[in-house]
Amino acid sequence: MSAQYSPADFQPLTFHDAVPAFKDGTDNPRKYLERCLETIETREPVVRAWVEMNIPAARSAADASTNRYQAGRELSNIDGMPVGIKDMLMTKDMPTRMGSPLFEGNYTKQDSACVQALRRAGAIVLGKTVTTELGMSHPGPTTNPFDPLRTPGGSSSGSAAVVGARMVPAAIGTQVVGSVIRPASFCANYAIKPTLGALNRGERLGFSQSHIGIHAGDLQDMWQVSIEVAKRSGGDPGFPGLYGGTVLHAAARPARLIVMEAEGAPELDEATKGAFDSLLSDLHRAGVEIIGRTDHPLVEAFEQAISESLAISRDICAYEMRWSLENLLEQFGGGLSESLRSRLDIARKMTLDDYRLVLSKRDAARAAHQEISNVADAIISPSSVGPAPTLNNKGVDSGVIHTTGLPNYNAVTSVLGAPTITMPLLAIHELPVGVQVIGQQHTDDGLAGIARWISQTIHERPV
Repeated sequence: MSAQYSPADFQPLTFHDAVPAFKDGTDNPRKYLERCLETIETREPVVRAWVEMNIPAARSAADASTNRYQAGRELSNIDGMPVGIKDMLMTKDMPTRMGSPLFEGNYTKQDSACVQALRRAGAIVLGKTVTTELGMSHPGPTTNPFDPLRTPGGSSSGSAAVVGARMVPAAIGTQVVGSVIRPASFCANYAIKPTLGALNRGERLGFSQSHIGIHAGDLQDMWQVSIEVAKRSGGDPGFPGLYGGTVLHAAARPARLIVMEAEGAPELDEATKGAFDSLLSDLHRAGVEIIGRTDHPLVEAFEQAISESLAISRDICAYEMRWSLENLLEQFGGGLSESLRSRLDIARKMTLDDYRLVLSKRDAARAAHQEISNVADAIISPSSVGPAPTLNNKGVDSGVIHTTGLPNYNAVTSVLGAPTITMPLLAIHELPVGVQVIGQQHTDDGLAGIARWISQTIHERPV
């Protein structure tokens, strides 16, 4: 049965507002975890977002957190928070299958950098969430928490769904093309894909534009998970890590916002376009100048520079994953989906000069993005071209088209390595659709303040 989604009425599961009760003893992390487990028991048979859970370890961690609160010695603002971990990332107590039967029983006995950081902050690593095959296009079994006949998106499908279904307040995802922001849009999450390299990818450095991202029920939990992870694991090697304070940035009204068309505008369905245009009108009435591509030559140059973002992402990813796929074929002789084989076919046809050419296009897009830094405070667009498509949408995964939803508004932000925050502000046919704001590199903190102001202005309630 479908759930009717309304941005104003939907009550996400949050954590930060439970902490005062932990401190005064009227609630505790173990009780909070048990409420999460009750929701999981009810919803998981349909949503199917978890591939593995370690409930005994989670209960033990929740009890330890409860004791810390009672002693006034909590480790961080997320001490006691149950979280899900995308099954592309290692957990020492659970296998890492990466959405592929080739990795069944793959016990690494190690934690990824972000998982280590979460544990050190006192968060409760409850389980692994479903991902697509090797984090690419071929989908897993997860359904959309608002309509089981629709996709939750990919590849952070399980992470988005466990938050949208109110099973946990936050989950970790990853994005190379659109795998944090698009599923968050479909599942009514707040989510951040931070500046490239801002959150340590640990062992997952094989893609030059991959990011660790955070899904959450609200902006405050999203930011607190992000910054507590950053404090403990930093950024990627050679990167300065996530900048910002421990608490969510104060709401900050932008003076000007650029409306980005990218490759999404031609595919935008009429209902989503109408709702987004109405939101822009609301922002304009609240004092924000809205700038389009025809209003400034640098914005037009930017739009032209990002016009091939989908193909750029497809080709860069194909080339960079070729060696891993060749090894898997040699080791197992098969077991890859048709989608992954098509990526390998692309890679095998690419030369080093082809790769250099596509990197030069990415560099040009990033330069054009930098050029508009003084034109506006941020960029705004829908987070997806509409609500989640049905599971049986007959799409053919090509690296540009995806059965888990078109990444036409997402590939550009991965190409740019720019911080992006999606907010669940629209309801289209009673299904969620997100709106994203995009900043310059390393402006994540201020971008969160802009997102907070927009959410508060559109919802007309404190955020």
